[in-house]
Amino acid sequence: MTEQGGILCIDKPEGFTSFDVVAKLRGIARERRVGHAGTLDPMATGVLPLFFGRATKACDILPQQDKRYLASFKLGVTTDTQDITGTVLSEQTPDADEARVRAAAAGLVGDIMQTPPMYSAVRVNGQRLYELARRGVEVERAARPVTVYSIDFTVCDVQANAFTIDVHCSKGTYIRTLIADIGAALGCGAVMTALRRIMAAGFTLADCVTIEQAQQAAQDGAFGTLLRPVETAFGALPRVVLNEKQTKMFLNGVRLDMERVACKRAGDTYAVYAHNRRFLGVAREQGGLLCMQKLFTLEV
Repeated sequence: MTEQGGILCIDKPEGFTSFDVVAKLRGIARERRVGHAGTLDPMATGVLPLFFGRATKACDILPQQDKRYLASFKLGVTTDTQDITGTVLSEQTPDADEARVRAAAAGLVGDIMQTPPMYSAVRVNGQRLYELARRGVEVERAARPVTVYSIDFTVCDVQANAFTIDVHCSKGTYIRTLIADIGAALGCGAVMTALRRIMAAGFTLADCVTIEQAQQAAQDGAFGTLLRPVETAFGALPRVVLNEKQTKMFLNGVRLDMERVACKRAGDTYAVYAHNRRFLGVAREQGGLLCMQKLFTLEV
């Protein structure tokens, strides 16, 4: 593993928590520092980006926070978890045609306020909501702003009561709550039956390997070949390329005059590269100065 660590995208299997995957890969990689970007529930599968070594510093500053999911659901059922794993709270025969179902989903596209479900990792007064829910305690939760960029139906079969949607949304959006809201709009309830994340942190399923493939690579002494450079997580940011003197100053924490560095001014966050094109880290522009946000390279 390089000094900067690296990124490995796992196609999370059903039945594993995100922490289960992290723990498994810690053992496979023999690396204590492993983090992930974006929790997936045990029933969910799909893209789970893992960060190893120094790359774990990237987890909280990722520029591409949008996510995409394929989610299946059925109408006429509600559960305490808003998915099929929970205890059934109500059942009824749905009375909605395809046009109404599509319209209910379309009504949730845009900037919306969403109340986190009780079975979630959100903290209220220092306690995880799911811990309270397991004790039968329900508390008030403040609605939070999220953005749903699009909802497209890949399956919309009213006769079979089978629906699948492709959702592009902002960080923090609960898909099972989105589905519950579709059911509420139709007056019959709805429950999520399957969830697969197909994009996270700018990575897709095409970038993923399975846990078994990672295990085999480690046994073959080739685990490092699976790791992507940490800079790939910041490919969407504008680049700053420093000269040799500026590189030394940046590594020592000196704030650099933006007028004197080689870059196209765009936004306020930049991927910073040394004179030899080695990725150094991420910086923000503040008051005309380039200020280090996270450093991934200690020397060049």
